[in-house]
Amino acid sequence: MNLKIKLILIFFLIVFVPGCFMFFSAYSACPRSLERIWSWYNIPIIIVMAAVMIYGSNVIIFSPIKKLREATHKIKDGNLDFEIERASNDEIGQLFQDFEEMRVRLKESAEEKMIYDHENKELISNISHDLKTPIMAIKGYSEGLLDGVADTSEKMDHYLRTIYSKANEMDRLINELALYSQIDTNQIPYNFTPLSATDFFDDCVEELFMDLEAKGMEFTYYNELPADCKVIVDPEQIRRVINNVANNALKYNDKDLGTLEMTLKDAGNFVQVEMTDNGKGISEQDLPYIFNRFYRTDASRNSSSGGSGIGLSIVKKIVEEHGGSIWATSENGKGTTMHFVIRKASGGASQ
Repeated sequence: MNLKIKLILIFFLIVFVPGCFMFFSAYSACPRSLERIWSWYNIPIIIVMAAVMIYGSNVIIFSPIKKLREATHKIKDGNLDFEIERASNDEIGQLFQDFEEMRVRLKESAEEKMIYDHENKELISNISHDLKTPIMAIKGYSEGLLDGVADTSEKMDHYLRTIYSKANEMDRLINELALYSQIDTNQIPYNFTPLSATDFFDDCVEELFMDLEAKGMEFTYYNELPADCKVIVDPEQIRRVINNVANNALKYNDKDLGTLEMTLKDAGNFVQVEMTDNGKGISEQDLPYIFNRFYRTDASRNSSSGGSGIGLSIVKKIVEEHGGSIWATSENGKGTTMHFVIRKASGGASQ
């Protein structure tokens, strides 16, 4: 028995039964006069009351319930692209509003899941593709060693160094994947420490200088910070940011002599770091998206400029966790500048 029939029966019990009881009681006392009054007045009134109640019940209760039922069927079928408008300010209207908020959240969750699944598939595809290159190189050079192709000490040294280099490349990709997984699930245990900005960045630069020099890139460093300036950072993670930007400068260098310039500036409550290279630059259409996860400006995916596409998204996440922000400026053919700011520690000097 549906709700409409139940309400009609309840109405009948509430109105008709007492009415009939009253009629028969009065009729037994004065049959003729009451019979006339009942015939011409009471019966039409009761009929009108019944019609009004049925119509009102249909408008107030049954029609909204029907809309909600249709909406639940759409959701059950996986259709979330519709909208339920609140028709009144009563409890049923509130139910409509709650249902609509639930639908919106379900749609957002479904869209987020689709994006997440797509990004994970893209990540697996990127990592799989980029692991093939060093694996094939290691396999090829190992076979050369086994077959005796490296018949001189120079060749053997070259083969071994190449195998070692490709193994390091694989290790870097795997570490990048592990770090992305930690960042994506907010599992990185940051260890924030107040440090002298000059001492910390000087230490970072010393390591960076040796690495870039070994790879044939010219590096210059300028520190415009007050001597007593302090920052509160996780040293390991900010080093990761600096090294990632430097590696990108190496990866996308197309000049005979690659250069990288790092400058520290006082920016009020922040320390601003600028890292400028003379590489091939980033096109204007690509620039707004370079910090998006899995975005790659190099569509060819060649071995010299390949990568998982998550490096700069990791950098962005780390900088933001330090209360800062990161952005880039670039000119095609001339180079790129990465700018990022991190907060000073309480009591750090500012100009």
